[in-house]
Amino acid sequence: MTSKQTNIYNIIGKNIKKYRKKMGMTQRELAERLLLSDSFIGKLESVTYQTISIDTLEQIAAVLETDIRHFFDVE
Repeated sequence: MTSKQTNIYNIIGKNIKKYRKKMGMTQRELAERLLLSDSFIGKLESVTYQTISIDTLEQIAAVLETDIRHFFDVE
């Protein structure tokens, strides 16, 4: 795993967390809406390396009422 891979997953995770909080959802609520485990969401949002498919990102974006492209925004 390269630092670039680590960096993009961290960016995605931080943005998922930002949009989840903006919607007023807990990790558990988001996980339940997606039929995923809350530990999976927790790993995505933390610095823990976690792979994720584009399909899953699209599902998360739909639940969080945002565009998948926002998950790649660097602030």
